[in-house]
Amino acid sequence: MTASTGTFTPAPRRAPMRTILRSQIRMELVLTARRGEAVVLAMGVPLLVLLGAGLTHATNLPTDDRLGYVVPGVLALTVMSTAFTGQAITTGYERSYGVLKRLGASPLTRPGLLFAKTAAILCLVGLQILALAAVGVVAGWRPDLTELLPAIGVTVLATAAYCGLALFIAGLMRPETVTAAATLIYVLMLAAGGIMFAAPGLGTAGWFLLPLAAHAEALRDTLTHGTAVPGTIWLSLTLWAVVALTAAARKFRWE
Repeated sequence: MTASTGTFTPAPRRAPMRTILRSQIRMELVLTARRGEAVVLAMGVPLLVLLGAGLTHATNLPTDDRLGYVVPGVLALTVMSTAFTGQAITTGYERSYGVLKRLGASPLTRPGLLFAKTAAILCLVGLQILALAAVGVVAGWRPDLTELLPAIGVTVLATAAYCGLALFIAGLMRPETVTAAATLIYVLMLAAGGIMFAAPGLGTAGWFLLPLAAHAEALRDTLTHGTAVPGTIWLSLTLWAVVALTAAARKFRWE
């Protein structure tokens, strides 16, 4: 008895890119779930800021609506904490340990890796924002949801910008240097971004220099005041996203 022609003919080929990306995104989420302490840490600082600055008068704010000012800022801070600081440190050590070098030998392309990491972070950020928003609502925050779609749009842009910046520095520096640089940038953004206290007004220029401040202001406009996001903030976050992702795509190294 003979097999029909072609039954056992090898047909090696690369899997479709959508399958490769789907598998990598799932792997990124699984690895993140295994680093539970990192997720807790990324949530811990924003949660302390929310409760400390939103429910007490420990800091001076430019408004009497403390939760209306602090909660949107904390949501923006969470995005930066996860998409930039956590992403940069994790990727820096993955590169140092040779994890990315092995991925480089797979069918996964460099843009594919950047896309998968950004998509996984977007999923994680969405869950974190829902959790913190729920805490804010329990504490007394009453968001205006009439401008919810623009709020989601600026959050996606901010996440893309932070992921691009994180992958850019993680692809160029040693992991110890990445950790120091990411932490320093995080602290500076937190101090100057007007998240838990009134920061010096830098005007429109500040939105281009400090994406955290731009994102926080956009969320206050949409979720607290129910107003449209200023065009300069859209432009600022779009530029940050495009420049950061382009730099990461061009300069990111597997090892």
